[in-house]
Amino acid sequence: MKQYVIDELRPQDYQKIKQYLSDCYGASGVEGIYWIPVPNELLTTIQQQHSACQPFYVVIDLERHMLSCELLVRTQSKVRCECISYATESQRNWLISFIDDMLTQLHLIT
Repeated sequence: MKQYVIDELRPQDYQKIKQYLSDCYGASGVEGIYWIPVPNELLTTIQQQHSACQPFYVVIDLERHMLSCELLVRTQSKVRCECISYATESQRNWLISFIDDMLTQLHLIT
């Protein structure tokens, strides 16, 4: 699986990230899992056409020492569909910027 990973989190970093993700995106029902919506303007043509599958998300998995994000754009309504795919270059760049911006906002990186 393709992933973007931030490792070696300090305990205080973990707590800040967890609070931020919980406040902004809510609990998913699975500890440490957060569903982040992909902006509509970044959806592929097939994702835009699959209105029944929308919205589309990337999933962040937050553990005590690591944050990882699969580079997979998925839906919560189906497990398999042709609209579920690895992130395009623009979706991947958005995701990395999203995480970097979050870490900057939380004063974890400069």
